[in-house]
Amino acid sequence: MSSDNTYYPIKIEKASHDPTLLLNHTCLRVKDPARTVEFYTKYFGMKLLSRKDFQEAEFSLYFLSFPRDNISKNRDGEPDVFSVEGILELTHNWGTEKDSDFKINSGNEEPYRGFGHICFSVSDINKTCEELESQDVKFKKRLSDGRQKDIAFALDPDGYWIELITYSREGQEYPKRPVGNKFNHTMVRVKNPNRSLEFYQNVLGMKLLRTSEHENAKFTLYFLGYGVPKGNSVFSCEGVLELTHNWGTEDDPNFEYHNGNSEPQGYGHICISCDDAGALCKEIETKYGDKIQWSPKFSQGKMKNIAFLKDPDGYSIEVVPHGLVV
Repeated sequence: MSSDNTYYPIKIEKASHDPTLLLNHTCLRVKDPARTVEFYTKYFGMKLLSRKDFQEAEFSLYFLSFPRDNISKNRDGEPDVFSVEGILELTHNWGTEKDSDFKINSGNEEPYRGFGHICFSVSDINKTCEELESQDVKFKKRLSDGRQKDIAFALDPDGYWIELITYSREGQEYPKRPVGNKFNHTMVRVKNPNRSLEFYQNVLGMKLLRTSEHENAKFTLYFLGYGVPKGNSVFSCEGVLELTHNWGTEDDPNFEYHNGNSEPQGYGHICISCDDAGALCKEIETKYGDKIQWSPKFSQGKMKNIAFLKDPDGYSIEVVPHGLVV
């Protein structure tokens, strides 16, 4: 993890000017993949696009998204799950489903808070929540709970929080009509927002799309991404990262968030993809040197053509090329 004194003032040209960059997927570990895949497909209408089994390492990956018609094929003729936004990757380490004592860390319980939630944006949030409640989906927060009456939090089989919001907002020009459910954003908590914003904007080339300050509750939300497609809003697009800053954490030298990959595990990473991931990683490494922690560097691990780097809070970020075959 980078020290509290590490900042990221250098802009990576490849990240800043590459129109192919996108926030591709979010990875969550799951205990029982059959149960979890059914949950997301049955109750939310997602589709299972691809499954990959790794015999030697004894784990499987499941890639899901909401229905889409803009996904191409990779060289093996399979859906290129790395070329679009809004992908949910579920990682299953074999055998966990048989262990009665095994529990996933949701990221929202002390002392292991860090990752917060994924968020699905829908056209009619009241109808969506009514349907979910009628099917006995568990909720952390219903629309009627608390002060905020326009958001809800459902719970998936492992206890991960799924925020539900609407993109049909009064006074908003786009979208003009329902565009289907969207995997809108992924939220992680950050200790020092200035340091994290500099990292995601300068190193990874993201843009600050929206800021929401909540003075009474003493926290601020920062929404970043690679832009909003024409005809959409920040609420109806996919591939958004939400950084949550609880005021004062940056002043505590001993404070740190759980990154999801230390025990107890849960959240895995976000993934950014582009046409030339190797060139992007090379420029980051050249300009930042040991200020960036890699694990591993591009094409230096068991799986080729991928890299993992860590953000200022130690959260992992995968970098892959479009068309990657795993």
